[in-house]
Amino acid sequence: MRRRRRDDIIMEYGTYMLMFLASYIASLARLYYVSGILLIVEALYLYVHLARESENLVELRALFTLAWVGGQGLACLRLSRLQGDWSYVTWMCFFLAYIGFGIGYEWGRQYRDEEKREIERDAVLAGRLYLCIVGLFAVSVLCFVFEAVKVGFIPLFSDKPHAYSYFHVSGVHYFTVSCILIPAITVLYLKAGGGKGMGKKAVLVLANLTAAAVPILCVSRFQLLFAAGFAVVTYIMVNKTVRLRTIAAVVLALIPVYVILTVFRHHDVAYLNSIFEMKYGKMPIFVTQPYMYVANNFENFNCMVEQLAAHTWGIRMLFPVFALTGLKFVFPELTGQALYLTKPELTTLTMFYDAYYDFGIGGVFLLAVLIGVAAKQCIRLVKRSSNPVSYLFYGQMAIYLGLAFFTTWFSNPTTWFWLALTGLMYWFTGYDKKKKRDDKIEECLDTSGCGDSDIQA
Repeated sequence: MRRRRRDDIIMEYGTYMLMFLASYIASLARLYYVSGILLIVEALYLYVHLARESENLVELRALFTLAWVGGQGLACLRLSRLQGDWSYVTWMCFFLAYIGFGIGYEWGRQYRDEEKREIERDAVLAGRLYLCIVGLFAVSVLCFVFEAVKVGFIPLFSDKPHAYSYFHVSGVHYFTVSCILIPAITVLYLKAGGGKGMGKKAVLVLANLTAAAVPILCVSRFQLLFAAGFAVVTYIMVNKTVRLRTIAAVVLALIPVYVILTVFRHHDVAYLNSIFEMKYGKMPIFVTQPYMYVANNFENFNCMVEQLAAHTWGIRMLFPVFALTGLKFVFPELTGQALYLTKPELTTLTMFYDAYYDFGIGGVFLLAVLIGVAAKQCIRLVKRSSNPVSYLFYGQMAIYLGLAFFTTWFSNPTTWFWLALTGLMYWFTGYDKKKKRDDKIEECLDTSGCGDSDIQA
């Protein structure tokens, strides 16, 4: 991997600032196609540059750049009647979000080559990963059955629009959807030398089928894409050479499933076109839908900036605390803030929506810095830790940054539940290795017979 120099950083941010300013001026002049294309080209250039520099297709800053800058570029094209000119405050927030992430990501970074550790073939480690898979599989199936009995229907077989929104038993649903972690853990399990024996192979296949079946039965396209994307990111990270055609095959396989789930959500073409209000009425739905699922989130952010009367000073971003502790039932007023949307049906938001809602421009910038620091720590953890579960932290961060335009990830209780679950698995798979390392260091100190290489082993 080529060393990262300060000249590279200055060049990257210099081109971004110039392109952003040019895009803003073009937008003021109502040259929307020019405005959008400038940011899209810049996002693609920076992604390719950062991915090649790191020799990693899923490098975290590259993914965030592609999603955040590229998504903003798509929104700037203004292809829907729902879209309008943004407030200068909105532009400032989008700019500071990218700059803040870069500051957090680069701050205090040591510019040296640092190779990531390879996953060892270890029977004990593989056995523990297998237990994680079986545990998630069993808990997810039991919780899904419980929810189906409790609510009285399964969304896939229901004729209700938005049936998935009603398929929730508070506290239980977190465990139901945790099966989407299984494919990524399976990648680590196989890399550690697991998967031997017909019985284990059968359980492995059944568990992974469950990870696909639960999102399909829930009619949740996002959870299905999350499970597949999470596994792909993990696969890329643990393998030195990855063929692009392998990734393309996964994407192509998911397209018909995505379309089928759209049908089962009772979203026909006429309904979607009436919601999206595209300026060009004959645009194919397979272009319109993904475009609006990216672009309209930025519009929702601008709606909030223009209509928000008062900030909530942390209430929205503390929602995971209220949800996971049950306080939302004791104090329902804590979760009753209005959403500012272009249309009631289009409820997805950007990563920084709640940060502005709570603290304004300063909140957006500070959250971006903190996420940048967290992303850097994920990279360090993967490179320095011998515990393969560290890749699960990286994979989740990659999904959140790669879909930065989609929702408020870090004020979502499910995000923190999955991170806590990953932390538990990290401890379970590697706690004795840490003990052995500590014992070895203590022995070295007692005998004064160890060098740095012994302590680092």
